[in-house]
Amino acid sequence: MTDFSGSRVLVTGASGFVGSAVARLAIERGFDVRVLVRATSPRKNVESLDAEIVVGDMRDEASMRAALKGCRFLFHVAADYRIWAPDPSEIERANLLGTEATMRAALAEGVERIVYTSSVATLKVTSSGAIVDETKPSDAQSTIGAYKRSKVLAERAVERMVAQNALPAVIVNPSTPIGPRDVRPTPTGRIIVEAATGKIPAFVDTGLNLVHVDDVANGHFLALERGKIGERYILGGENLPLQQMLTDIAGFVGRKPPTMKLPRGPLYQLAIGAEWFAKISGKEPFVTVDALRMSKNKMYFMSAKAERELGYAARPYREGLKDALEWFRGNGYLNG
Repeated sequence: MTDFSGSRVLVTGASGFVGSAVARLAIERGFDVRVLVRATSPRKNVESLDAEIVVGDMRDEASMRAALKGCRFLFHVAADYRIWAPDPSEIERANLLGTEATMRAALAEGVERIVYTSSVATLKVTSSGAIVDETKPSDAQSTIGAYKRSKVLAERAVERMVAQNALPAVIVNPSTPIGPRDVRPTPTGRIIVEAATGKIPAFVDTGLNLVHVDDVANGHFLALERGKIGERYILGGENLPLQQMLTDIAGFVGRKPPTMKLPRGPLYQLAIGAEWFAKISGKEPFVTVDALRMSKNKMYFMSAKAERELGYAARPYREGLKDALEWFRGNGYLNG
């Protein structure tokens, strides 16, 4: 591997799940690490890091230029990762406008190389269970939900800037990361916690691709070193039905796995009610209309391109599940 030790790198989103894994690995590999957090960001994932913490906002170009001063590299991991928000346009503003402002700032500051964290949400999946690769991009019009739509728009913006402004960016598309330090937790982390505490008695027929968050972080560094500018690389793990994930969680915690498969139809009214209550309570609903619509598709992906061109590899997904449960248990999430 190329020796990047001592090179200054900015990691955005380091207070979050994937960003904290990237920041930790950067420190391990000898980078001079600077992390960007918002004034309101939780500090649990960054307070113990041997890194310079700067406060800023990815939507503010001047703020980003200040954070990028003297940085050779940028990992732009920050994103508003919510399936639902009282005002869905908030998600789009954060993910699209924030990415555009950050990329402009990186160009202005002469950053040598950028790894932009996109998502498999930008790829077109179907209900057939066909396994998707990087050649199946989605479009904003047919994409379900504000989060996925915002990530499609942001990825296209990065691609345009690569073509038109010589932005030195490599794009990575993580699938569904699981593992330690999911502080918030993410939507998938919430499923793990709820299933582990016996609050998911049934399931819908869907599928997903699960990968250890530390393998995703390693994929970022492989992209930094070996990725081609303007190319996208899926960083995934194993494809499996949701039922299998819930069964494995039950096995780890000593519970009986759910066996009841629910039809989606009756759940839509429940989701509408949950969203209505969420607007009043301010708490994120556990089931949403968009999540049900998305669940019709099996989100199966392959990482062959990253394996071939970057040397990427992922451990068995159950290791990520085990690490996630151990972290959630150790941090009091499974006490309910």
